[in-house]
This record gives sequence, C-alpha cells and structure tokens, in this order.
Amino acid sequence: MLPSARRVQGTYFVLVLGNTLAASFIWGINTLFLLDAGLTNLEAFTANAFYTIGVLLFEIPTGVVADTMGRRWSYVLGSATLAVTTGLYWLMWLWQAPFWGWALASLLLGLGFTFFTGALDAWVVDALAAVGYEGSLERVFGRSVVVSGGAMLVGSVLGGVVAQLTDLGVPFLMRAGVLVVMVVVAGLLMRDLGFTPDRSEGPLRATRTVLRASITHGLGNPPVRWLMLASPFTAGVGFYAFYALQPYLLELWGDPDAYSIAGLAAALLSGSAMLGGFLAPVVRRRFRRRTSTILLATVTGVVVLLGLGLVQSFWVAIVLVGLWGVMSSIDDPVHRAYLNDMIPSKQRATVLSFDSLMGSGGSAIAQPVLGRSADLGGYGFSLLLSGAISAVAIPFVLLSRAQRAPADTASATLEGPSIDPATSV
Repeated sequence: MLPSARRVQGTYFVLVLGNTLAASFIWGINTLFLLDAGLTNLEAFTANAFYTIGVLLFEIPTGVVADTMGRRWSYVLGSATLAVTTGLYWLMWLWQAPFWGWALASLLLGLGFTFFTGALDAWVVDALAAVGYEGSLERVFGRSVVVSGGAMLVGSVLGGVVAQLTDLGVPFLMRAGVLVVMVVVAGLLMRDLGFTPDRSEGPLRATRTVLRASITHGLGNPPVRWLMLASPFTAGVGFYAFYALQPYLLELWGDPDAYSIAGLAAALLSGSAMLGGFLAPVVRRRFRRRTSTILLATVTGVVVLLGLGLVQSFWVAIVLVGLWGVMSSIDDPVHRAYLNDMIPSKQRATVLSFDSLMGSGGSAIAQPVLGRSADLGGYGFSLLLSGAISAVAIPFVLLSRAQRAPADTASATLEGPSIDPATSV
C-alpha cells in the first residue's frame, strides 16, 4: 500500500531537518575554526575550494549511486561519509595539521555531500507523483526551506554558543553525532517510490550513461543550460560570501573572539530563510514567469554583496544579510521547481547533480581568488569583487527566460504547465 502524500512530505521534511541541523552546527564558526587552526585567509578558503573540487570529482560517479542503487542508498551513504569526514576535520584542528591535510579532508567532505546532491529532491518529486499528489512543487520546496531555515536557526545559534562555552571543535563532534542518527532514520523511513533503480549497467558504463544524460537533458536543453551556466557566478560566489561574513561581521562588531555573534549572524540567515520560504509561493503568484522571481533574486544578490562591501556599520550589514537571506530563499523553491519541470524522472537526480556541479566549479575558482583578495584588500574589498562576479549571472538568467519554456509559466504542479507561454509577461 502506498503512503499518503502527507507522509511522503513528512519524511522529506524530517530528512531535510536532520541534514541541515547537522550541517548548521558549524556554519557560524567554520571560517573561525580554520583560522584558529593556523591557516591564513588564502589557505582557509583554498581548503574550502578543495571541498568544491571534491564535488567536481565525485558528482557524476555518486550520481550513478542515486540512479542505479536508489535515492535512499545515496542519502545513507552521504550521511555516513560526512560523519566520518567531519570527525577527520576535528582531528585536523586538534593536530594543527598542515595545509595538505586540510585539503584532503575537504576533498572527502565534498565526496560526502555529492551523495546528497539531487537525490533527496529527486526522491520527493518522484514519490509525490507516485502517490498522486497534485499540489504545487513550490509549496513543497518552500516548506522545505522553512524547515531547513528553522534547523539552521537552532543549529547555528547552538553551535556558536557551544563554541563560546567550550571550544571551536565541539560543534564538529555534534555534527558527526547527528549524521550518525540520520543514517538510521533514512534507513527506516525512505522508500524509492515512482522510481526503479537501473542496475543493468556496470559502474563505468553507468557513469558514461549518466554523463551523457547530464549533457542531453542539462546542457543540451537551452533553458536548463543557461540557468546552469549562471550557477558558477551565483552559487560559487555565494559559498565564499557566506563564510567570509563570519570574520567580517566580527570585524565590524569589534571583537574577533565573539563567536556567539558569528552564530547569531548565521541564525539571521536562518530566520530570513524561513521568511523567504513562506513568501516564495506568494511571490511566485505575483509573476507569471518563474524566471521573473529568479531574476529578481539574482539582481538583489548583486546589490546586497556590493552594499556589504561598502558599509562600515554592523547593523546596516545585518539588515543587508537579512535581505540576502530572504531573497535567496524565495528564489530557491522557484528555481528548483523550474528545473524539475524540465527534467525527465529517470534523469532527475543526475541533472540536478550536474547543476550543483556547475556551481561547485565556480566555487572552486572563486574561493581562493576571493580569499586572496581578502588578504590583500580586506573582507569589504572581497565582497565588492563578489558582487561584480555574481552580476555576470544576470545575462544567463535572461537567456533562459528568452527560451520561453513551458516550465517557466507552469502552474507549479506535478501535472505540468497550465498557462500558455504566449501570454506570459
């Protein structure tokens, strides 16, 4: 007997909650953790870049796991791998390891996260279709943003406070513990519905098939291609900016040891994410075209990064960070629904992973460059440069919009578009 759509969504939200809670314990203090280990800004952000290099290396091979072994196995392997590599990260800090050790550990963190990429979203979309759900994808993804925002709010504040009361290593141990719990939870609750894993090919042949599918349904599909090509300039820069805000806000606050302030700053993004998740379906209804929302969020992101580079007031910076969080979270469910409506079920996890890979490619280049610019000109200068780089994404969003894909004006349900693209504005 198939579960209800409500139960499928409940399982999805539990998995999002656990994954985000575990990750967010260290979001407010990760850069401070690396600097405390003796790394320079260049080394710290280059270590982060090795994480994205790991994503680049392993994204397609681990996509094979989701499409041939199943999405549940992919999630379980991701949780287990991240639990082990998070423990390794803590050991690197404890041993004051040389840079190459951090590079290796970050590479393995990238491996862990690639098991998640695309698998969970693909799982919920296929499962909802299998149980007859006819509601809005934006609504489901918007609620997931609210859930993840709440988890990030709790996790980032708790991580910052725990680091303040103990040391910077304890939040990493907390993260590893929650990930172990999620291995058990996913094993018990997840079932692959509406999707049958294809185990007919060996690993190497399956990898080639997955890569071809990524090109055909990703780069070979014009509206998907242009949106993917925007990712290196938005996701890549966004990853740097998120972690650069930790020491930058402490610098504006005037106390480099106020770890709880860094945690609260990350919590502000969490609260903004919750608000954005609530607003996403509302904003979506204000525009007939999904790319209108995506374009608005992209332009706002550019303005916010330029503003953060220019301001000298902690409180003004906080307002800008909040605005960035709201607009990013409004964009997220619309962006995901737009892509999902243009991807066949069989290749869904693969193409979503390929989209993530494009963002990781930009991040691998941007982080050491922007980290070095922070060493030379300060965090403010690096954020100005971040804003200039992210502006390059705007023409690509416009090119995706120009394709007038049916998904751009879809009714946002699993049944497909209900609005004639010719009537869109």
